[in-house]
Amino acid sequence: MALFEARGIHKRFGQQVVLEHVDLSFEAGRLSGIMGPNGAGKTTCFNVLTGRHRPDRGRVTLDGEDITGLSPDAIARRGIARSFQVMSLFDENTALDNLIVALPEVRARGFDMFRRLSADDAAADRASAVLARVGLAGLERRRAGDLAYGERRALEIGIALASRPRLLFLDEPTSGLGSESTARLAELVQDLKRDHSVVVIEHDMQFLFALADTISVIHWGQVIANGTPDALRENAWVRRSALGGAA
Repeated sequence: MALFEARGIHKRFGQQVVLEHVDLSFEAGRLSGIMGPNGAGKTTCFNVLTGRHRPDRGRVTLDGEDITGLSPDAIARRGIARSFQVMSLFDENTALDNLIVALPEVRARGFDMFRRLSADDAAADRASAVLARVGLAGLERRRAGDLAYGERRALEIGIALASRPRLLFLDEPTSGLGSESTARLAELVQDLKRDHSVVVIEHDMQFLFALADTISVIHWGQVIANGTPDALRENAWVRRSALGGAA
């Protein structure tokens, strides 16, 4: 059984059909990708899978449990974490503070406990370990707003990792990054996939094809191809499309 499945997902906004009978399946211990041209429905699909939009029809399951229509918080409590294309960090606080407030034990006790827990050695140690995992060792005391853009991307991924997720969703992680920062991010994601199940929605096809075990192609709100990067390179539709050159 797949760790995560979506079956027959439909979503419309007013008269506009954005997703139509979308089937997706993500295996544990693998990096799965979602790609497609602008306006294909990728972001809406991601938001449905992570609870930000409720599907009009269809079913979403995590390890066999129906999570269709649950709130983002309820889905997060079941072990799904995600990053966002537009980052949302506490810019006036340090990188370490941003990580501490994302720890499950801090969230369970409420944000009113933040000041006291920020001085908790155990919480600080756990947060520091996550920062080191995402390549930010030595930057614990730097304000999030003073970090370079690529470092802020890494911090956001670290915040998602702080919840110890069973499944990590990354939404356009290379957005706004230059070539050097993208290369560093690729190294980070390559390291994460060794012990995490990861789903990446991405416009950078070279990035995705280099990392993913399987990729689903969404176009006009439907999954029109699915397979390994090598299989998709030979797919007739992908070869004819603008995605073909990047692939």
